[in-house]
Amino acid sequence: MTTMSKKNKEHLDNEDVVNEETKIEEEVMPDAQAVDGETKAEDSEKQELTPEERLQAELDAANAEIAKAKNDYLFLRAEFDNFRKRTLKEKSELLINGGERAFKGLLPVIDDFERAIGAFATTDDLDSIKQGIELIYNKFTKYLNDNGVKKIEAKGNEFDTDFHEAMTLVPVEDDEQKGKVIDVIEEGYTMNDKVIRHSKVVVGK
Repeated sequence: MTTMSKKNKEHLDNEDVVNEETKIEEEVMPDAQAVDGETKAEDSEKQELTPEERLQAELDAANAEIAKAKNDYLFLRAEFDNFRKRTLKEKSELLINGGERAFKGLLPVIDDFERAIGAFATTDDLDSIKQGIELIYNKFTKYLNDNGVKKIEAKGNEFDTDFHEAMTLVPVEDDEQKGKVIDVIEEGYTMNDKVIRHSKVVVGK
């Protein structure tokens, strides 16, 4: 009697375990089935679109892309216009301020010339006047050099059309002087290594 009771008890326990596992599976399976059902429903909806509806959907997507591209273009155009206006303004200010600095540097030279002119009326010492003019000249040429303006060294050098402008040719007895600058009629200048005025010269032939 005791043995049978134990077996019956074990049998009942096993049935409880099986029933519990079945219950868990039943609770889980409906969720999986529901998800699968939703996916199939979406696929079904896509498949149920008519050709006209599919074309309309594609058209709507294309119009959205066009609208986005147009907005991007308008934004970039506005940015470019702002950049162009800023650049023009900065360039204009640079030209104005650059000219202001250049002329401001010339004012001391003008002051020296005015003092020299005033000295002509008060002294007969030509040597002192000459020295004063030479000082003004040296001061002016130094200012030019400091700002990148330099005289072209021409006399005695080979004639070079990049720097010289031949005004006349003169015959020379020395063969070494042929093709060289014999004399300078008007000095030439460069600014930052760019010719701003060619030297007008006499060339030997």
